[in-house]
Amino acid sequence: MTFIKEDYLEESTKKWLDDKNDKYVDTLNRYNLDIDDNKVRETVRNIIAEKAAGNDTLDVKRFLFGSIELTSLKTTDSDTSILALTERVNSLDNEHPDLPHVAAICVHSCFAKTVAESLEVDGVEVACVSGGFPSSQARIEVKVAETALAVADGATEIDIVMPVGRFLSGDYEGVCDDISEQKDACGQVPLKVILETGCLKTATNIKKAALLAMYAGADYIKTSTGKLSPAATPEAAYVMCQAIKEYYDETGIQIGFKPAGGINSVMDAIIYYTIVKEVLGKKWLTNRWFRIGTSRLADMLLSEIVR
Repeated sequence: MTFIKEDYLEESTKKWLDDKNDKYVDTLNRYNLDIDDNKVRETVRNIIAEKAAGNDTLDVKRFLFGSIELTSLKTTDSDTSILALTERVNSLDNEHPDLPHVAAICVHSCFAKTVAESLEVDGVEVACVSGGFPSSQARIEVKVAETALAVADGATEIDIVMPVGRFLSGDYEGVCDDISEQKDACGQVPLKVILETGCLKTATNIKKAALLAMYAGADYIKTSTGKLSPAATPEAAYVMCQAIKEYYDETGIQIGFKPAGGINSVMDAIIYYTIVKEVLGKKWLTNRWFRIGTSRLADMLLSEIVR
């Protein structure tokens, strides 16, 4: 019995991927991908040291409150607990009419109808994770069906995870096809693509993933699911914002940004606000283009705003 040599298989697979990926590599090469991770860390450290304290103001905290996607993505979620979360948003709006409402409620796709039918606050979006969240390890037919059903049930925004395994294996065409098919299933509903930056390891990988997601149809790019460590980091946020800026300069298309996972304090949120302000500028400082995914920040911000 004759076996195919392993090195031949690796070479054959590489050639197959190279042939598939030519147009994606050409697209990526329009951008600066020569990124030094140490320089990114130093730049972010300087931004935080020089700018963050100046953004520790009541106005910024009010803005951040209005950018929150109040999130519950637990295994123990139920219609009862999600209804309670939605009623909390309704009551916050009644108790604090002078405050901006949160930007969205983010839940598993099976709870889209629960939120949509009980939410009383105009302007709060119904965001649903979909597409085999949090691993993205499902057949594309399943991902598309889940996304379409969430939209039919009332989801006004969809969050999916980029197929990280495909990206790390170099299958850029597979990554983009996966995202674009789910974008088609969204129709007019905005699509957020989670990069799971903790798995990507390097600034260059994060920027490549961000660019591919945007070219494939993402309306927002998001740092992480919060299910793996590390989740969101200021360094990943900085690289993603740089990618958004360069993409905007190249195409004229504005893409939103959402840090999520591991945002444990008001100062964490202020740091992400500062990075967006310094890299992207005031055009992104609205709750349409800047979101924060969190389950705990609302109470912290509320206590600081209303004392």
